[in-house]
Amino acid sequence: MKKKIEEKTIRVRFAPSPTGPLHVGGSRTALFNYLFAKNPPYSKNGKFILRVEDTDNQRSLQKWTDEIIEELKWLGIEWDEGPDISGDFEPYKQSQRLDIYEKYLQKLLEEKKAYYCFCTPEELEDKRQEQMSRGLAPKYDSTCSHLPDEVVQKNIAEGKAFVIRFRVDNKKIKFNDLIRKDIEFDTGLLGDIVIAKNMQTPLYHFAVVVDDFLMQISHVIRGEEHLPNTPRQILLQEALGFNTPIYAHLPLMLNTDRSKLSKRQGDVALSDYHKQGYLPEALVNFMALLGWNPGTEKEIFSLQQLVKEFSIERVQKAGAVFNIQRLDFLNGFYIREKPIEKLTELCIPYLKEAGLLVEGQVSENALQKIVEVSRTRMKKLSEISGLTDFFFQNKLTYDKDLLQWNKSGSGSAKDALMFAEKTLSEIKKWELRNLEKELFSVSEKFNAEKGYPEKSKGYFLWPLRVALSGKAASPSPFEIADILGREKTLKRIADAIKLIS
Repeated sequence: MKKKIEEKTIRVRFAPSPTGPLHVGGSRTALFNYLFAKNPPYSKNGKFILRVEDTDNQRSLQKWTDEIIEELKWLGIEWDEGPDISGDFEPYKQSQRLDIYEKYLQKLLEEKKAYYCFCTPEELEDKRQEQMSRGLAPKYDSTCSHLPDEVVQKNIAEGKAFVIRFRVDNKKIKFNDLIRKDIEFDTGLLGDIVIAKNMQTPLYHFAVVVDDFLMQISHVIRGEEHLPNTPRQILLQEALGFNTPIYAHLPLMLNTDRSKLSKRQGDVALSDYHKQGYLPEALVNFMALLGWNPGTEKEIFSLQQLVKEFSIERVQKAGAVFNIQRLDFLNGFYIREKPIEKLTELCIPYLKEAGLLVEGQVSENALQKIVEVSRTRMKKLSEISGLTDFFFQNKLTYDKDLLQWNKSGSGSAKDALMFAEKTLSEIKKWELRNLEKELFSVSEKFNAEKGYPEKSKGYFLWPLRVALSGKAASPSPFEIADILGREKTLKRIADAIKLIS
């Protein structure tokens, strides 16, 4: 049963770093935030914010920001505030908020809650190795935490490189996670953490805390990998006098071997699935079930249904296995549900990319028929080319042995094709139902004449289907003949007879 989380307006955010393509795990995080904000039992007028964390000058690129926006819109996830639509708490790109961060950095420095650290990378590595040699977990030893002000100013004046560290008190941090319930961390294990490379280059922990406060974020819903970040951020919130949002950490997404989903083990970018021809409806449905249990046997959900039925209480703690077979099943379902006009439109780019579809070569009606007879075997749109290439080819190439049904011999296959050729050359009404009726009738006569079992239609229909498609698996010969037309159908049968002879 759903519980009303809070009376106040819920404000959640998805805050990706534009240092690469949008990960499918990030897409799920965006989806869960969106569903939480828009779910009526939780919130009235809940707001979903898109914020771009692009303070990494070297790796953050505008093309990745553009792709994030494009792919989220493709999924149907819409935000109320963001870099492309503005809002009351703009700007929504961290690179445009540097003056804001500097103000709060200065505040921490003045209050002695943060300090300049001049230790070099080499010195830090030596400290790390020394601690590890003694069996200790490495953490900063606070060497620079009590430098006199005159030493600090002298170092800065001399241009000595520094970072800004936050003083971490040794204490227990406790908080309630909506998914994982009560959690406790010992901050004594952390050491003083770096929060900025300099006054104009804040790091993740610091910038996210400032942004969440100023943008009035009520709930932070993110992946489990961020769980160790939470105590650091709560300490910063306390030091700055900020309220602490409510946290919910989603389960990890796992490969089938239970390892963490990563680029090393396959496609993880949402754009990869988009390009392969997975439909947004299928991915939304699939991602929603990666960690969320609807509490019923139902597994088909539209985005609108998810908005109504989603509940954060039903998100599990255990890792969610990314089962590509399940995604294929869902995608196949949505492909079969798609109106043929729209499905054909979606398939056209793949046919053109494969060099099969030439402008004006195939009528719109014929193209829709080609897609229609192939849709039941499609798991993704990119498969349309391999399933339908024979419709677009002038001459087929295949092994003549493929024409034989159940090792019946080339003689039987040739006789079947000659029977089919005679029937199809004389047929008056070239229409699917009539083709099916006539060819079934002929198959019975063929079996009776050859002494084959009455119900074994493969002796007649298998050679015909292979002759028309050149494949071991394809639509029925009636469907293929209906689309090819009389002339092309008879030519392919004649070519097959020659191949056997």
